[in-house]
Amino acid sequence: MARQIKAWARELGFADARISRAELPASAARELDAWLEAGYHGEMEYMQRHGHKRVEPAQLVPGTLTIVTVRMNYWPAAARDARSVLAEGEQAYVSRYALGRDYHKVLRARLQLLARRVEDVAGEFGHRVFTDSAPVAEVALAAQAGLGWRGKHTLLLTREQGSLFFLGELFTDLPLPPDEAVSGHCGQCRRCLDVCPTGAIVAPYQVDARRCISYLTIELDGPIPLQWRSRIGNRVYGCDDCQLYCPWNRFAAAGAEADFAVRNGLDGARLVELFAWSEADFHARMAGSPIYRIGYVRWLRNLAVGLGNAPTSPEVLAALAARREDTNALVREHVLWALARHAPGAVTADATAR
Repeated sequence: MARQIKAWARELGFADARISRAELPASAARELDAWLEAGYHGEMEYMQRHGHKRVEPAQLVPGTLTIVTVRMNYWPAAARDARSVLAEGEQAYVSRYALGRDYHKVLRARLQLLARRVEDVAGEFGHRVFTDSAPVAEVALAAQAGLGWRGKHTLLLTREQGSLFFLGELFTDLPLPPDEAVSGHCGQCRRCLDVCPTGAIVAPYQVDARRCISYLTIELDGPIPLQWRSRIGNRVYGCDDCQLYCPWNRFAAAGAEADFAVRNGLDGARLVELFAWSEADFHARMAGSPIYRIGYVRWLRNLAVGLGNAPTSPEVLAALAARREDTNALVREHVLWALARHAPGAVTADATAR
C-alpha cells in the first residue's frame, strides 16, 4: 500500500511522496518554544495560540498514525528571469510561487484525490489533508520522511530538485511503514544567510520573521518598519533571494502545472501600472491568486514602498502624487515616505505623520 500511494501521488502530479510517523522528536517542541520566546514570530499570534499542535500531529488530528508528505514543483519556466526583474527597480517583483493560481487550492484538491484512491482500495479510513493551512510542521515532517533535508534557510532541500516546490500532507490512521530521513548537504555553505536583504536568517536554520521580507509584505498587517523599507527594494509580495542563490537550485525543475503559469503579467509588471489599479481591478485580477488574501490596502502599501525605492522619474513621482491624499492612512503614510525618498524635504513632518 505504501508503494502504491507513492505511485498514485506521482500520477497526480506530485514530484515525490514519502511517509512519516505521526510524531516528531521532543527537540522539535523545544525549538518551537525557543523561537517563540525570542519573539521571532512577530505578529503571527496564531503560532503561540496553537501551542504544540504544530509539532504533535496526533494532537492536531487525533488517531493519526502516519502522514504522507508530498511535494509539487512550481517554478514557472516561462516567467521573466527573476534576477533581471530584481535588478530593474521600476519593475515589481512578485515571489515566483505567487505568479499563478493559489497553491492551497491546487494541492488540497490533489491530496483529496489521493485519499479517494486509497479509500477505493483500503476502504474508509480516517484522514485529513493540509497544505500550509493548519499548524503543521511541514518541513520537519517532510525531512523526517526523507523527502529532503531542512536547509539553513529553514526550507526543505533536495539534491535532485533544490527547493522550488510546495509541500502538502495527508494525515492517515493507516499503519503505513515510515521512510527513513536523509542526511543534509548544506555543508559549510552560507549563501542564503549572506544574500538575505534584511539579514532575517539570523543563524543557520533560524529565521527572525520580523525581518523577513515575506513576513513584512504578506503577514504584517500594519506599517512596515522604517528600517526595512529601503532594503525591500522592488519586492512587493514575498522574497525569493535565499532560494535564487542556493547552489542546489541549479537542479530545480520547472513546474508542470498549468495553474502555476504566470497570470496578469506579474512576472515583470511595472510598479506604476500596478499602483494605478482600482480596488475593483485588484479583486478582479487577483481572484484565485495567493496575493488576494493580503487585500487591496496592503497591496498598495507594498507598491508604495517599491516606488519609494525605484529610480526617480516623472512617472514615479506622478504615481505617488496621485495617492498622496489617499483615504487610507496606511497607504497615505507609505506614499508620503516614498515621496520623501525622491524629494527629501518636500514632504513635511506634519504630512508624514498624518
